[in-house]
Amino acid sequence: CNPIMDLETLKIDLKGLEKGASHLDFDLDDTYFKAIDAPEVRRGCVRVSVDIVRTENDFFTLDFHGTGTVMVPCDLCLEPMEQSVETTQRLEAKFGTENSEEDDLVTVAEDEGILDVAWYLYEFIALAIPIKHVHAPGKCNPAMVRALEEYSAARSGEEDEQAMDPRWEALLKLKK
Repeated sequence: CNPIMDLETLKIDLKGLEKGASHLDFDLDDTYFKAIDAPEVRRGCVRVSVDIVRTENDFFTLDFHGTGTVMVPCDLCLEPMEQSVETTQRLEAKFGTENSEEDDLVTVAEDEGILDVAWYLYEFIALAIPIKHVHAPGKCNPAMVRALEEYSAARSGEEDEQAMDPRWEALLKLKK
């Protein structure tokens, strides 16, 4: 990753863009994720490209495409793991009297003309992380796996010792 220097680089000067198409690239690294200071992702390396189209009536379409990896805790052993992410998102913007947001349309104050995409990029990346993230088989922390096996075995042993609900017993008889 070629890191961004600070979050200021992620502020796009919409007023300064020519009519037609423009292209920007950002490399988001650990510095970016620490500066954003959000709980889900603290480290990573994601390359984001942004294609911007400015129409004659100052309407902007921003197409974001990001690929890379982020570090997230493994759901099984809680150790950090590298998770691949890929995201494609669209954002539309226009000029108005003040900054506001409605669905996928962002209104940027015309006197300012700056769209800060730092938080949008983070949201796009966070949404691309799968719900379940687990190390590849054999890559989890062995001590944590042993502890999980021990406690899950102890818990399942306790369940066997408890008397079965008579209603379930009756259903099991029907099954046989």
